[in-house]
Amino acid sequence: MSASLADRLCFILVEPAHPGNIGSCARAIKTMGFRDLRVVAPWVKDYRDDAEAQAYATSSIDVLKESRDYPTLQDALADVDFAWAMSGYDREFGPVIEPVRDAAANALSMVKTQDVGKIAFVFGCERTGLSNEAVAMCQRVAAIAAAPNATSLNLSQAVQIMAYELHMAMLEETGAVDGFYEWQKRFEGEPLAGIAATEGFLKHFEQAMIHCGALDPEEPKLFMQRIRRLFARTELTRAEVDLLRGVCSQIICPKESRAGRKCQKKKL
Repeated sequence: MSASLADRLCFILVEPAHPGNIGSCARAIKTMGFRDLRVVAPWVKDYRDDAEAQAYATSSIDVLKESRDYPTLQDALADVDFAWAMSGYDREFGPVIEPVRDAAANALSMVKTQDVGKIAFVFGCERTGLSNEAVAMCQRVAAIAAAPNATSLNLSQAVQIMAYELHMAMLEETGAVDGFYEWQKRFEGEPLAGIAATEGFLKHFEQAMIHCGALDPEEPKLFMQRIRRLFARTELTRAEVDLLRGVCSQIICPKESRAGRKCQKKKL
């Protein structure tokens, strides 16, 4: 992810009650490439040193330690040009509501066009969410489409979803392909077997099936046609063909028999 883009996004937690949630939020944003975590009037003042917060942060204790705390939301928003309030519903006199995916795309568009500086996503207290006054300080509302019969998410879960959507919106800036980074698909790219090698394997497979009695050469029916169609869907690699031909060899002549032949040749 582009550092210049990620550095312009911050996550603000308003009056979080549980230090463990703050630690989980630190982990949630770091795994998506963000670091700017702000905490407004936390119930536990020394949350950075709280054992539960550090346990939940795990490898993201640095983000937890670097987080800044503020007495009011207005203070936390002092250097922010545009903010989304995270809420599951709109308010009668509040800002326009939009899905988190749209909010992520719009946030990315804003930072790329340089129209705004710092952008914030504001999350409310675990028990009561954001007050109408807090929502009114933001320009828009971003909502996670939760099921109607279970609309409440844990604070860190909501942060993770929003951070993920922002991360996905920014993937084009990273050079990632198909929604993945190169390290996530490090075992892809084995060379395909090719037609000649695949045909050689299929003949070998047919011999093995005849040898073990699975295929009657007098009445083959559609056995090999179906086998051919099956393997055509797999896009066999060279390594896979070598493995399968080893299985065929074992069916036709088990290792013990081959070893016996070698010993007989040596005696001769």
